[in-house]
Amino acid sequence: MDLKLRDKLVLVTGSTGGIGKGTAKSFLQEGAKVIINGRTEKGVQAVIKELSSLGTVYGIAADVSKAEGCQHLIEKVNEIGNLDILVNNTGIFEVKPFVDVTEEEWLDYYQTNVLSAVRLSRAFLPEMMQRDFGRVINLASEAGIKPYPELVPYGVSKTPLVTLSRGLAEVTKGTKVTVNSVLPGPTWTEGFAQFITDLADEKGQDLDTFIAEYFKNDQPTSLIQRYATVEEVADTIVFLASENASAINGVAQRVEGGIIQSIL
Repeated sequence: MDLKLRDKLVLVTGSTGGIGKGTAKSFLQEGAKVIINGRTEKGVQAVIKELSSLGTVYGIAADVSKAEGCQHLIEKVNEIGNLDILVNNTGIFEVKPFVDVTEEEWLDYYQTNVLSAVRLSRAFLPEMMQRDFGRVINLASEAGIKPYPELVPYGVSKTPLVTLSRGLAEVTKGTKVTVNSVLPGPTWTEGFAQFITDLADEKGQDLDTFIAEYFKNDQPTSLIQRYATVEEVADTIVFLASENASAINGVAQRVEGGIIQSIL
């Protein structure tokens, strides 16, 4: 299937690892030009080196959890060209009891997980609408719909991305611009491996046993009873960004293996 993404300019924030890097790779395999973003120049350059054989890769180091970092990223992207696809992937999470989360940490969650998407969407969406083509995809989480006691701030910071996506989709009415959110479930990445390690420690359980029995004990409603792969999530994002998905707008697309027991 030709997704008609050749030569489209794509920005994936937080793409030096995990789902972000996998998404960048999938876009490159479809012929798109991809901008890698991460907090450090070293991390960005490492991914450029890894993926450059697949196509045209740019890199911009910027901390999008801060307004000045977003502004720097916006300016550098505009120097490269007109952005066709924005994937707001950057996010933070930590296993921590609710009562131990400080106000400073709450604000960091909001700045990183929510305002980064708001700032970048505000910068790039109007120009997409002027050109009558564009895609904005916000990485939410099943935790934003099915909250977890050990990840309360993370869940609270992911729910707004679903609302943001639907609200911005309403703004695009009558254009060829779409805005959607993607809700991954447990996906085996470096970050999720650390989450599992922390959760096993918190529960005082052997790590190998905890990993093997995670779905049986902690996610019994999962229909696939396994971790999603980075490629499965990335390919969903890439499809939503394609011209083949032009009729999909304002949707919260779940990629969580059926953990959420709901028809909607």
